Amino acid sequence: MTSRQPTHTPYDGSSKLFTIGLKPLDLDRWIEVDEQLQSHLAEKRRLDAEIPEKVFVEEDGTRDAQREVLDLLGEHLLAKHPDLYRRSGADIELVDAEGRHTRPVGDALDAPLLAASLLVQEDLILMRRDERGWRLVAGSLCFPSSWSLLEKFGKPLQQIHAPVPGFGPGTRPADLINRMFDGLQGQAVERYNWSIQAGDALYHPLSNLQRIDRASNRPTRFPDGDVDAHAFIRVERQTLRKLPVSRDVLFTIRIHLDPLKVLASHPDRQALAVSFAAQLQELDQAQLDYKGLTADRDRLVAFLDDMAKAA
Repeated sequence: MTSRQPTHTPYDGSSKLFTIGLKPLDLDRWIEVDEQLQSHLAEKRRLDAEIPEKVFVEEDGTRDAQREVLDLLGEHLLAKHPDLYRRSGADIELVDAEGRHTRPVGDALDAPLLAASLLVQEDLILMRRDERGWRLVAGSLCFPSSWSLLEKFGKPLQQIHAPVPGFGPGTRPADLINRMFDGLQGQAVERYNWSIQAGDALYHPLSNLQRIDRASNRPTRFPDGDVDAHAFIRVERQTLRKLPVSRDVLFTIRIHLDPLKVLASHPDRQALAVSFAAQLQELDQAQLDYKGLTADRDRLVAFLDDMAKAA
């Protein structure tokens, strides 16, 4: 088990659950690359080969915007990570740890958004505005955090967020999100979301029916009671930027997975454990059911309390 410390700790109180929490983003930090790049890309390629219909969707008429994403991403990667990415004709190629070049990614694939997604650890979602609002018109989503790309495809934001407590159609947060999408110009923004899961699976889908069943039956995620062995923190780093030509919005989602127990060796372990436990305690019943934490909240809080006391 890795002892690497978490890259992001939004559960320190800086990013509360069930809030919008958008903050300005320096575009130099747009895409995150770390030592798990190759393993994450290998998992994306596996999923694309085995279940392509579940991890990539596109509407007709989105290819130009997809190409805009690929071009924008390519420029960024070549400028910010020249040790890892190189131009090969019209394509971008990735250099692995041994200096070997992977096959070119770009025009080699029909869908530019899929090509772009196979260059980075982030998943990529394309949102377009029409008379129904901002709709999900294309997406490469290999690492969903308890949702289904197929179920959200083609829907406007208010329907996409309908299951989220306090964010459904007609709510103030839903209206604010729409206005924020409208107001995006050249700037980019970021936000964080986080949850607890059992195991370290990156591909973590959940259908609406499965969510309803989970909320009704409230199963534990840790049948053997061993939080120490099985609990992982799943952090989503999300960014938004409006594309300069198409005026579509690109939504990126980067997943970070860390064992919960690794916080015990963090320099700020006491403060992190206390804040983490407090935020779990603050979740109401609807929020707990949505997160699938109803059966395990008290167990997780006790685990974190013990960690804080041992610090």
